[in-house]
Amino acid sequence: MGRGLGHFNNLLRKRMEVKNKIRNMNLRKKIILFAVVPLLLALLAIALTIHFQSTLLMQQQHMSIEPFYRASKEVELKNYVALAEQAIAPFYEGTEVEEVAKEKARALLKKMKFGDDGYFFVNDFDGKIIVQPNQPEREGKNEIDRLIIQKLISLARNGGGFVEYTMEKPSVKQIAPKLGYVIALPKWGWVLGTGIYLDDVDSALGRIDTQVSVNVTHTMLWIIVISFLSVIVIFLGLVRNITERTVLDDRLGEANSNLAALTQRLIDARAEEDKRIKYVHGGIQSMLTAIKVNIEAAVKALPQASRLTKESAAPFSLAATQLGGVLSDLRKIVKGTFIIDPNLPLSDQLNKLTLDMSTVATPIEFTVVDEIKYLPLEVKEALFMSAKTALENIIKHAGATRASVLLKGTTSCVKMEIRDDGKGFDTKFVYNNPNSGIGLRSMKEDLKVVGGKLAVTSSPSKGTCLVATVPYP
Repeated sequence: MGRGLGHFNNLLRKRMEVKNKIRNMNLRKKIILFAVVPLLLALLAIALTIHFQSTLLMQQQHMSIEPFYRASKEVELKNYVALAEQAIAPFYEGTEVEEVAKEKARALLKKMKFGDDGYFFVNDFDGKIIVQPNQPEREGKNEIDRLIIQKLISLARNGGGFVEYTMEKPSVKQIAPKLGYVIALPKWGWVLGTGIYLDDVDSALGRIDTQVSVNVTHTMLWIIVISFLSVIVIFLGLVRNITERTVLDDRLGEANSNLAALTQRLIDARAEEDKRIKYVHGGIQSMLTAIKVNIEAAVKALPQASRLTKESAAPFSLAATQLGGVLSDLRKIVKGTFIIDPNLPLSDQLNKLTLDMSTVATPIEFTVVDEIKYLPLEVKEALFMSAKTALENIIKHAGATRASVLLKGTTSCVKMEIRDDGKGFDTKFVYNNPNSGIGLRSMKEDLKVVGGKLAVTSSPSKGTCLVATVPYP
């Protein structure tokens, strides 16, 4: 009997040992489940957030550096052209026979080079190529029919300026984008200029991006190492201190509380960061504006229908009002997203827009009159987008042979006048027809938001004139 009782006690003790082992195994599983896994997920979320923010920072840095780098290249181009102008000044301002002086200046400019691909070129006001070191076979030919030659002559006659075009790069014998700068030598009727290849700028920016990417990668590796070590230390520390179920439960409860607080802080941080993400672009805003305009046009037409009353049209009016509120909220969200460069004057950006949109069939002239006072960014964006929409309509629909954009400052407001000599259109029909004139109504809506207004006149004989007026704040 004693041996039976001893055997029973041994069995009971072994059973308790097995139960303790099972309980400890379950405790370890709970540690992994409630402590390590959430910590890994939290650290993963931190790593992903840091990676996302680093990538965003790299993009913003690229966007910040590029204008300054490009501006430095523009200054460099001006200096090169000034040096070339000084080099030929003895011939240009001398007393020699003009043809002899021109030939000496031409020979000197052909020898002047900078860098691997830098050279100077000359053509006259009639389009004849005078100096072209990288393509000597073009010298002596008249290329006035080429649009780029026309642009170079126009810029030189108007005091000089920059232009982008494509040209074969001598060092690689491949076509590459190029930024050129030209001035006029009116005494000889010459256009003197030079340029740099923009792929060099892209390469420099690419090296900056690569360095930033390497830094981000190193940061992520450090995060992984720290996370791995943290998990090991936490896991070993918890396992070594498993002595009693209550102590373990307390520690698990504390760990869960800490993880919950950490997770909440992460959620809060992500929520705050999401508020600053500029994910809404102009396309959605323009689409909503067009929808609002169409609803308002439909509301005007509804009371005239035979089976509809003002009461039945009320939901549409409410929808238009609510959509206006949505547009207002969208504008607040995208306040940090710039449609145009906030650091450049509106006149410079409108001038570039007209140069970019000019065609041989429809040249566009830009003029600034009087002083333009300080304009908020939203006003500049509204005027710029109105000009862009108007010029697109002219090119697509007007059949005009010329167009013009006039920006004028007064004591109380800024005016933008856009004219063309095209075939015109029926303004009453456009405004009363919900299926047409969406661009005009969108322009009116955008200008109205910044306190401005749009006036439109059009006729087959005189073309179309749009006048946008915005008072100074």
